[in-house]
Amino acid sequence: MVETVKGVTASRSALLDVLTRKPAERRPMWFMRQAGRYLPEYRAVREKAGSFLDLCYNPDLAAEVTLQPLRRYDLDAAILFADILVVPHAMGLPLKFAEGEGPILGTVRSLDDLDRLKPVAGTHEVKQVCRTVELTRAQLAPHLALIGFCGAPWTVASYMVGGGSSDRVMAKIAAYQRQPWFCALIDRLVKESVDYLSAQADAGAQVVQVFDSWAGDLVGTELEDFVMKPLAAIVAGVKSRHPALPVILFARGVGMAQRKVAAIAGANAIGLESEFDLSDLSTDIVVQGNLDPVALLVGSDVVTSEVRRICSRVDRQRHIFNLGHGIRLGTEPSVVGAVVEAVRRFDE
Repeated sequence: MVETVKGVTASRSALLDVLTRKPAERRPMWFMRQAGRYLPEYRAVREKAGSFLDLCYNPDLAAEVTLQPLRRYDLDAAILFADILVVPHAMGLPLKFAEGEGPILGTVRSLDDLDRLKPVAGTHEVKQVCRTVELTRAQLAPHLALIGFCGAPWTVASYMVGGGSSDRVMAKIAAYQRQPWFCALIDRLVKESVDYLSAQADAGAQVVQVFDSWAGDLVGTELEDFVMKPLAAIVAGVKSRHPALPVILFARGVGMAQRKVAAIAGANAIGLESEFDLSDLSTDIVVQGNLDPVALLVGSDVVTSEVRRICSRVDRQRHIFNLGHGIRLGTEPSVVGAVVEAVRRFDE
């Protein structure tokens, strides 16, 4: 069991309080990719697991690495250790991770390909992930929230069309051409994502985040139809089953279109990339972010200054401190600790 932090009420979650607009005892904080290769204890478990996917689908080990950052740092939430490609994998696409190359995924490039995919509900992959949620929640102190997540339809579709490649050109062409199979794929991913997030919530996730890491690839009508509308549909679908479940939307790289993300009905918060100035968003929605992960590679003095700059731009009652993207490989754990300390000092 993770010990209760001194000065924090054992039964109160700062993250849940901010997301539900209740007075929070402090500014909540967690980090994208807070469990990962920058931690030596993670690398030890990863070696024991045998492969990245084996780790994702081993509930005992996945729960362990989910909890590791909270043993080091005074954070307010754990985020489920999994991958955004669990959904296409559960749908039946072959998936592997090549060392140094990233994911290699089977492709969907026609209606026939789409018809061969199965629903995610009840699959082995989803059951294993949900078991990780159960094991993690059982070991978390009450004031520590557990975040579940999925990839957004556009981002996941870009991998499914490109075969896991980071080059999203094929997916963008299909989007521009309004290929019927691509539009159907987006719709299907909305449904499967709602089912997946709902299963995580049933297992004990108290917050969910939708990661649209490649949202900034699209502009204009394509941004509206393949990013904004699917995000709105996921929020509506999740809220129809779990009305009180907070949903965070992270549409990376869309710039001032973050105002459109913030306007999505039912969203409790939006995550903001590092390039976005928090003071540019006048809406009253809760904002999450947005320290540059590269700053953590520079050292403690730089991140301390950046923490002050960011925290001074938004009231802590509507701010979740986080990064603009995930912690990068090569980050020193001590620098992450310096960020945590700087946030806590700022709000004293």
